[in-house]
Amino acid sequence: MNLLVRSIARAPVAEVRQIVSRLDADLPLSNVQGMDTLVSGSLAQPRLLAELVGTFAFAALSLAAIGIYGVMAYLVSQRGAEIAIRLALGAQRWMVFRLVIGEGLKLVAIGIGAGQLLSAAMGRPIATLLFGTRPNDGITFLAVSGALLLVAFGACYLPARRAMNLDPVQSLRNA
Repeated sequence: MNLLVRSIARAPVAEVRQIVSRLDADLPLSNVQGMDTLVSGSLAQPRLLAELVGTFAFAALSLAAIGIYGVMAYLVSQRGAEIAIRLALGAQRWMVFRLVIGEGLKLVAIGIGAGQLLSAAMGRPIATLLFGTRPNDGITFLAVSGALLLVAFGACYLPARRAMNLDPVQSLRNA
């Protein structure tokens, strides 16, 4: 038998024990706990799962940012002579910045498009694993895509700044 008590007091467990013992002293009480404790216990596993998924998502986003940065830094170092020639021939520094950022974000946009197609295709099989959202929720897709684009822009920013600030004479001398 379960008993739920509505109370103004924060911890009515002791009061409930006293009232029950006054009504029937032989009635055993077990597992007496407050509603906060009961709800917290029932939500412990989903909360842990959500924290794990969040941790892995953050790790994946960090690895993606490091990977994008690495690819873009390598691209700038490999194309240093070309960028130096562009600057020597009169290209504006902001144009070089835009070129590097554009190339990086173009690759990320292709990846986001492929990822959205795959996630739309996998929506039904993973629907039972989702809580509080639909498998093909457009707002979630836009939010995740926006976050990834923002992280990708941040990862492309440093290599683009380095490309923009290249000294054409020194770069061509080293090439």
